[in-house]
Amino acid sequence: MINPNFITQHWTIINCLYIGQNREQDMAKIFWVEDQSHWVNKLKPALLKADLDGQKNEVSVYKFSEAARQQITLAKNDDKPDVAILDARMNGNDQAGFSVSKALHAKWPGLPIVFLSEHNGTSIERDALESHHANDFISKNQNNIEDVLCWRIRATMRQVSMQNNNSESLPNNIIVNGDLKIDLDSWEVYWKSNKLMNPDNIKRPLAPTPRKILRCLVERSPRPVTPGQMAEYLKVDPDTYAAATYRQHIKTLRRSFDASEGNDAVFSQQCKSGQGIVAVGNDGAYCWK
Repeated sequence: MINPNFITQHWTIINCLYIGQNREQDMAKIFWVEDQSHWVNKLKPALLKADLDGQKNEVSVYKFSEAARQQITLAKNDDKPDVAILDARMNGNDQAGFSVSKALHAKWPGLPIVFLSEHNGTSIERDALESHHANDFISKNQNNIEDVLCWRIRATMRQVSMQNNNSESLPNNIIVNGDLKIDLDSWEVYWKSNKLMNPDNIKRPLAPTPRKILRCLVERSPRPVTPGQMAEYLKVDPDTYAAATYRQHIKTLRRSFDASEGNDAVFSQQCKSGQGIVAVGNDGAYCWK
């Protein structure tokens, strides 16, 4: 029998996660399983100060996989969380996080699950993504983890919401992500219904390479794309595709978005704030958020 003293610990996190336009007036519910208190203490301040949609959000933290699974069993179907954050290896057990993800998906199919772990680049990460249908796998031991966690959970929730809202209504030749649309037949790109044009000559369309880069970033969202990965996507030599070239194409894309909104640098400012085409880490990677 589980000791009730450790079944659950709860924190209310203010202004944590953006959960989509159709959920702006609701409270986001985050189901977090983490056995190391110092990680909760480290990440809690970042979640507390995040000012995204002005809504209060509820984070339920469980230090033991057994307690988390019991809570899942006792929960009502309409008590579904908006996202689950799971540690993979807990209390020496490599399967602890996976047992919780199985219980979550059995109870609430399609629930977005993000693994937050120190064991990236291992078979644990592989199994989480390939066998346990994780939406993302985030390494704890990286620079700026507090911001990265919020960015990528928010992106995961937005992406799942978009898929749920559009999976049956969108034609196969259109990629839609929020206000962005990419026509795969004509390669035309629209932002808030405005066609993206060459920022140096608004009478000409955006060049093919920036459009391909944008498509790659959107399709890979919320995972960042390094210069080497982008070179493979573009089918160019990774040894000759410089990070500076990648960065220049990103600048062109941002300027094109700005031009579509009246050249007020609105989109570029959003990118600096963590939305849009965002720089990630120190290896020249970018991602779409």
